[in-house]
Amino acid sequence: MNGIRTISRDRTAVEVSLLILRVVVGIIFAAHGSQKLFGAFGGKGLSKTVEMMGTMGYPVTIGEFFGGLGLVVGFLCRFSAASLIVIMIGAIGMVHGKNGFFSQGGGFEYNLALIGLLAPIMIAGPGFFAIGRLLPLPKSKTTGRVVAVLE
Repeated sequence: MNGIRTISRDRTAVEVSLLILRVVVGIIFAAHGSQKLFGAFGGKGLSKTVEMMGTMGYPVTIGEFFGGLGLVVGFLCRFSAASLIVIMIGAIGMVHGKNGFFSQGGGFEYNLALIGLLAPIMIAGPGFFAIGRLLPLPKSKTTGRVVAVLE
């Protein structure tokens, strides 16, 4: 080797991967949030969620449901991913951490897996297949892309 590294960039694969990540983790969070918000899928609904979690139940429920929807369609994905990571860190700290790592015992294994799915979306953005790129949002003068926080 001559010391020059060649990087093969298969951008289409990256874009499709980001789409798959967004849709899968978005559906998980929207469904979980709908349990807390509407009582869907056997959930308790907003009143029981707030009774159990206190006033933190409101932002957690809204963040999970609307953050999940945002990820699915590709709107405010970085913000949603960051918010959901904070919610998962809170869930680990307040509920699951004391139970150890493994999910069978109520541990934080699943929460950590969700953080791992959300991190690439927060770092890379939503990718090409996102509704946000079709909206008339402010664009960076240097790159021509939507301002990162609105991606």
